[in-house]
Amino acid sequence: MAGLVHVYCGDGKGKTSTAIGSAIRAAGAGKKVLFAQFFKDGSSSEIKLLQSVERIRTLHCKTVQGFWSRMNDEQKAQAGRDYSSFFEEVVGLAKEADLLVLDEIISACKHGAPAEAALLDFLRRKPEALEVILTGREPSEALLELADYVSEVRKIKHPYDAGIRARKGIEF
Repeated sequence: MAGLVHVYCGDGKGKTSTAIGSAIRAAGAGKKVLFAQFFKDGSSSEIKLLQSVERIRTLHCKTVQGFWSRMNDEQKAQAGRDYSSFFEEVVGLAKEADLLVLDEIISACKHGAPAEAALLDFLRRKPEALEVILTGREPSEALLELADYVSEVRKIKHPYDAGIRARKGIEF
């Protein structure tokens, strides 16, 4: 059976949560899952749970610290190189997975970390049975065309707009 490409995008809360639900479902069905995070440090509460599931392997780029928006140009250039290397590592490991989740890869590609061309090339030549989930904001037309599923999570209201900060166990 051919693996399909999913895009979960938008400015609302729930893109990663949707990907996590899919990862849990796949592992429950006996599939091997590789869950790789971009622009996140691997410390969010859901990662702890995913790491306890036998068929799910989680990865994040350990060399990049801090938020992209707070980096200077030199730090962004280094982060771009690090995320590009991390992406290549993930692609190599994906050959052994049934489901690959690339959490926040869309946002990372918007900053060239990795280049979107590398992601598109991978998606065009991925192992035939590999299911791939991409999350993030503002996917390009090229990604939307390549995807088999596209779901947009739209923010209507969010507590952050009222000054309520992210809460452990709810938003992270």
